[in-house]
Amino acid sequence: MNKMLTNSKAAALGLQHVLAMYAGAILVPLLIGSAIGFNSEQMTYLVSIDIFMCGVATVLQLVVNRYFGIGLPVVLGCAMQAVSPLILIGTTKSIGAMYGSIIASGIFIILIAGLFSKIKRFFPPVVTGTVITVIGLTLIPVGIEKMGGGMKSAADFGSGKYLFLAFLTVAIILGIQLFAKGFIHSLAIIIGLIIGTIVGSFMGLVTLAPVAEATWFHFPQPFYFGAPIFEWSSILTMILISIVSMVESTGVYFALGEVTGQTIEEEHLKKGYRAEGLAIILGGIFNTFPYTAFSQNVGLVQMSGIRTRKPIYFAAGFLMVLGLVPKIGAFATIIPEPVLGGAMMILFGMVATQGVKMLSQVDLNEDGNLMIVALSLGLGLGVTVVPELFANLPAAVQTFTGNGIVMTSVTAITLNILSHHGRKKQAVEMVVEEGNLIDLPETV
Repeated sequence: MNKMLTNSKAAALGLQHVLAMYAGAILVPLLIGSAIGFNSEQMTYLVSIDIFMCGVATVLQLVVNRYFGIGLPVVLGCAMQAVSPLILIGTTKSIGAMYGSIIASGIFIILIAGLFSKIKRFFPPVVTGTVITVIGLTLIPVGIEKMGGGMKSAADFGSGKYLFLAFLTVAIILGIQLFAKGFIHSLAIIIGLIIGTIVGSFMGLVTLAPVAEATWFHFPQPFYFGAPIFEWSSILTMILISIVSMVESTGVYFALGEVTGQTIEEEHLKKGYRAEGLAIILGGIFNTFPYTAFSQNVGLVQMSGIRTRKPIYFAAGFLMVLGLVPKIGAFATIIPEPVLGGAMMILFGMVATQGVKMLSQVDLNEDGNLMIVALSLGLGLGVTVVPELFANLPAAVQTFTGNGIVMTSVTAITLNILSHHGRKKQAVEMVVEEGNLIDLPETV
């Protein structure tokens, strides 16, 4: 099917990728901009340039060259874990310090890309499968909340009309996946979103006000909010966040490698990190935010069955056009929350399923593997559900302990190293006892 992928089909798949990540992409600028107190004109620029730079950041990963680009069908968007720290920097320091710290963190990522890429040997299937499973499971509640209307605190959360629309969308996507053939089968998500939005309009859940209020054209402008200020504590905070993002991106890269049948080597990771760092630097220059690989699009690649980068090139192009022409981009914002929630719940479930599939290849009867999976899943999901567990720790520490994906990654990697060291030591003792020394593998 990939060999017969025409431009029109690739464009449709690309649009599907845009719709899957659009809400998450614009959420970061909306949250940060409103917290800092930006006016409507500033917010318009913030959202538009963010979408434009999502497209640029994605292209940097798609185009493989000597220095950067991982070459996987990956879509980049704003890192959600950066929201709270950036709001804190922007409100207590200055907007200039906020963007200075972003630029500095991007430079930091590029500088350590080679060193960080060597962590590949710490990601055997037992670790990677566990991390990918948690990525999907920790995102599912986001989709569930949207299915109920978007805000759990709302008085009408979980009302009948929201649930009807959400499960109608799920039913449409499921029906297309089960009964449709050929290319239509690959477009299950976008068809579900379109039909769900049309039905939602008859229920009074769609408004065209965002389209009417949006401008026709908005051109990117460097340092729109002023020159960057490089303040050391802000930079240190964003460096910590960048490490968190790199860990999450590593999980996404390995997930996509598994889906597309590609082996991810150190060189791939190094170029991927560099592209991410370059995207973050450009984000700081054009006054947007840090970028990272979006895990929801992994599920879409798996569901569509299209493993090539061609649809992602179209997705990147659409994002840049949407960023330059806000009035067009505003159409994607009219999709009702329950419709988005139904689609997101399926996509995130697909990501978790990919992780379970990888774990099915692991011998859980082998010493340590069962405990690696059990403890890593428990801690990762635990801090996601009860983030208050580490509320009394320093803020810098909470950057790591409050993120379920990072907690899972650190736990799984650490336990895998300890388990492997124990097995290796035991093997050495057995060999020595037999008087037959041999060379043992160094891989973890």
